[in-house]
Amino acid sequence: MVSKTVDSRLEIKHLLPENTLKQDEESELIAGLIQKEKTIPCHYFYDEIGSQLFEQICELPEYYPTRIEASILEKYAPQIAQLTEICELIELGSGSSTKTRIILNSYQNLGYPLHYLPIDVSDSMLFESAKSLLLDYPNLTIDALASTYEVALEKLTTIPQLLSRRMIIFLGSTLGNFNQLQCDRLIKEIKESLTPGDYFLLGIDLQKPRDILNAAYNDGQGITAKFNLNILSHLNWRFQGNFDLNNFEHLAFYNEKENQIEMYLKCKKAHSVRLEKLDLAVNFSEGETIHTEISRKFNLEKMSAYLTKMGLKTVQTFTDTQQYFGLILSQIN
Repeated sequence: MVSKTVDSRLEIKHLLPENTLKQDEESELIAGLIQKEKTIPCHYFYDEIGSQLFEQICELPEYYPTRIEASILEKYAPQIAQLTEICELIELGSGSSTKTRIILNSYQNLGYPLHYLPIDVSDSMLFESAKSLLLDYPNLTIDALASTYEVALEKLTTIPQLLSRRMIIFLGSTLGNFNQLQCDRLIKEIKESLTPGDYFLLGIDLQKPRDILNAAYNDGQGITAKFNLNILSHLNWRFQGNFDLNNFEHLAFYNEKENQIEMYLKCKKAHSVRLEKLDLAVNFSEGETIHTEISRKFNLEKMSAYLTKMGLKTVQTFTDTQQYFGLILSQIN
């Protein structure tokens, strides 16, 4: 573990050596591109351009999750703060910590001390968001963790606890990007990183009519298509690749059987691609797809029961009037 104290209220801990993270990511990418049904890990969406495009997606009229989750937090965060009372806030995949401000405001309004532990693989994102938060919250202290979820959760018990309880926050329905096996593993790691009485706040996108879901991932302005195709541009500059984006098209649809959006890049014609830094050549046939993301849609009651089965007893659930999105506040038994 490498720590860097930026000022008296901010410390950034690097829990994973950069070269180890890089090797793991490259191995995962290579494995995905050489298998029969090709995949690209979804974290490659988020280079600078991809992050900007995702911010645009969040503002699209068709894309409801971000604004509806924010509206639920605006309405119910004060109640969540009252239920949990004083606790450290630990956020998985904190990013810009935009929605976290809604939660911080509720704890601050009750006069509670504020201690925030954001977890993100990008130390630059952690630093920039932390600087902004410290300006707006004079009583806030931050211990940022530059790490993957798995490593951070494993190390969490070794990080000194300043307040009596902790709450892990996992917003944005990011859990929907995990298949069931990955989901089981993550929830188990979350439970094991906490102690009895600690909390877990989970945001999930709920099942709804197919036309609403398909529209959310096939917007009229084509921003989601640009976002999906940009993953190839990211691979090009990172690994000296020669993907021609004109050879692929965006494909996203709702799989009703699996209750998930599936996103692909569909190859328009047979061709080959080379990634020089990986010493990798990949052949594509016409009509072949690259799987880039899933986004599972959940049933609120079933997810609540699942968490209880995993040792996280539901305290309360929150949703919007249309029941498009849900929050589950649970507690370790």
